[in-house]
Amino acid sequence: MQLKKQDAPATPEAKAIADIEKSGGMVRQLAQSDDRLEVSFQLQGESVTDKDLVPMGQLKKVTYVNLARTSITDAGLAELARHTGITQLHLEQTKITNAGLAKLKPLSNLEYLNLYGTSISDDGLANLAGLTNLKNLYLWQTKATPQGVQRLKESLPKTDINLGWESTPEKK
Repeated sequence: MQLKKQDAPATPEAKAIADIEKSGGMVRQLAQSDDRLEVSFQLQGESVTDKDLVPMGQLKKVTYVNLARTSITDAGLAELARHTGITQLHLEQTKITNAGLAKLKPLSNLEYLNLYGTSISDDGLANLAGLTNLKNLYLWQTKATPQGVQRLKESLPKTDINLGWESTPEKK
């Protein structure tokens, strides 16, 4: 169900939804009986920058965020940190770095993280060690190594970490 501006009263959340939609993003409820929100900018590509995430600060119950193939940087990830209910996060082919991953530490409910095609390396993986609910981590075409993945697996033994060209080291 697509949230429509006319369906909602003039609240800060309604204004935020309008601002996100104006910049080409999409905000929708997960289901009629589930008021958690999905926010996606993936179809807008590189025209989406960190400033386009600012309205998200007014949204409640954000659970799914797709920023794939946008120009989001580490600075933009600070906007996500206040949404501790996020369970799925797509950051593939963005401009985030190892330093940006430290801003994801508050996302304790995160279950899925896609970092495909980013500059993330083993140094950045250490920032994910506290995300104990993480079930799936995708690291295709990053600078992460099997050795770095193995170190992360010590902190997150239940996480399936996929390097693309091979699965986690113990699955060789």
